[in-house]
Amino acid sequence: MKKGLEKYMDTIPAVGDASRQRETFWLNDKKVPEGEKKIHLLQPDQIDDARRRLERFAPYLQEVFRELEETGGIIESELREIPEMKDFLNKAYGAGIEGRLMLKMDSHLPISGSVKARGGIYEVLKHAEELAFDAGLLTESDNYRVLAEPCFCEFFGKHTVQVGSTGNLGMSIGIMSAKLGFHVIVHMSADAKQWKKDLLRSRGVEVIEYADDYCAAVEQGRKNSEEDETSYFVDDENSRNLFLGYSVAGERLKAQIEAQGIAVDREHPLFVYIPCGIGGAPGGVTYGLKQIYGDHVHCFFTEPVHACCMLFGMATGLQDQVCVKDFGIDGRTDADGLAVGRPSAFVGRVMEPVLSGIATIEDKKLYDLMRGLLDSQDIFIEPSSCASFAALIRPDDLRDYIEREGLSDQMKNATHIAWATGGNMVPEETRKAYLAMGLS
Repeated sequence: MKKGLEKYMDTIPAVGDASRQRETFWLNDKKVPEGEKKIHLLQPDQIDDARRRLERFAPYLQEVFRELEETGGIIESELREIPEMKDFLNKAYGAGIEGRLMLKMDSHLPISGSVKARGGIYEVLKHAEELAFDAGLLTESDNYRVLAEPCFCEFFGKHTVQVGSTGNLGMSIGIMSAKLGFHVIVHMSADAKQWKKDLLRSRGVEVIEYADDYCAAVEQGRKNSEEDETSYFVDDENSRNLFLGYSVAGERLKAQIEAQGIAVDREHPLFVYIPCGIGGAPGGVTYGLKQIYGDHVHCFFTEPVHACCMLFGMATGLQDQVCVKDFGIDGRTDADGLAVGRPSAFVGRVMEPVLSGIATIEDKKLYDLMRGLLDSQDIFIEPSSCASFAALIRPDDLRDYIEREGLSDQMKNATHIAWATGGNMVPEETRKAYLAMGLS
């Protein structure tokens, strides 16, 4: 235990429980009405800029990725109601869920099969666009399909993209960068699954493995990139570009909600639960949603018990100045996509006025929830994605929040969305191994 942190354990119950590696639920006492208007580090028009950039790249993406032909090059996932999973959670965990339960299936996003396909791919595309603009090879008025021509692949091949990752971000950065022609180096922490390393190498990506954790992989990757003037480092700890790529999901989700005839207002509240590693993906999604729905959307992050860095950072107010190891926690979890020991340098600050709370969950329950979703809905998602159900299976804590917000009478009209962050690229043998975990 790092000296000086005892006071937080003694005065903040959630920090005390989390430091003892117990499941917990922290409600954000810094959340304020219309909190999205108090965020000054970013501006709403930056989301529009990111959206337009993705639309410019759509012809190119449609050209080089067959799975994007039907969507015209737009990378998006299904929003599906999962009533049988709702019944399972209510019966197995006494969740008492009212209203609709839906799954946002970023687990099945095209190209890299995880939520990281949003921010990761966006940042690579933005970097490629800037390089091509600076070289006089591309303008905004061009049809970006031209980027599929060999001359662009040769041009990008003179440049390097690097990133540190526990797995899914590396997959998105690696696959997209390699497709454009970049030399790609992914620095993978000890938590990363072997199949993800193998897949990247099969796409021509250089993978450097570390025996240490995520933070060490990021630090070394950043250092290596700084020593190469042709290299660009995707900095998951600090990147606003990643964040904005994720934030476009808000507008996309709004269109899907409206297409299904679902109302979102004071009488029809929206609850969204997003697994959290370093915080960029859930932070960006939350930011995008709050810009649209304001106080009518209630966003929660969910983390593994052994890697609850965002809870520690936000609950103590220390943000990235504290890590799980400071509280004597090893940071090791089967939820590899969430195996992060220190939160983002800026996401926690952006989330302070808007985030509803954070729930933590034991690894064993991730496997039980994974099997429950597969058995009830025939949908497979990876263990880390199942953290999205963590708040829903703590009904007493969630009820405290609902009562605090004065929403008890509205919950029968509520829509709950669990954000599935990865899964469809998991190899069959690995799926079988996951499904057998904790059964013997």
